[in-house]
Amino acid sequence: MYGYYTQRHKVFISFYHHDDQVYKNYIDRYLSSNIINKSVMEGEYCTDNSDEYIKRLIREDKISDSSVVVVLVGPNTKNRKHVDWEIYAGLRPSINGNSGLIGIFLPTVRKAPNGGYYYADMPARLADNIESGYADFYDWDYAISHFDTIIEKAFNNRASRRNLIDNSRPQMKRNLGV
Repeated sequence: MYGYYTQRHKVFISFYHHDDQVYKNYIDRYLSSNIINKSVMEGEYCTDNSDEYIKRLIREDKISDSSVVVVLVGPNTKNRKHVDWEIYAGLRPSINGNSGLIGIFLPTVRKAPNGGYYYADMPARLADNIESGYADFYDWDYAISHFDTIIEKAFNNRASRRNLIDNSRPQMKRNLGV
């Protein structure tokens, strides 16, 4: 589908750097030719800074003009406060309106007996928006084979499904049990 879209979308990829960097690297290397990557690069922000400062930098420098937030869902992603903050920021109205939202389940996540996934294994704010119908989720293999298509769909959903956004959950204050 290369060249099919008239514009390259600004995409922010949210993930747990410690566990899932290899999947983010794969996207950067093989799938990012049709997107403008707005993601935080490893070591870009000093973790010695306050949470509020880091949250503001990510929101203002990265997410405020992103049109799609992609969440790479690994086994521990749901426990990461930065992932929650990034999803929250993407769902807030900003320069370009809110961002589209999709979850991509990595091969490291357990599957249900029916081949699906458990809501309890995804970041709660992502689960809220999948349940509301605003966000979609995909298996890694499907997502990497149809990356441009799912980005375009999420981009279009940000306007057509805007009324389904659920950003009511309080933001996480700390990482959970990892």
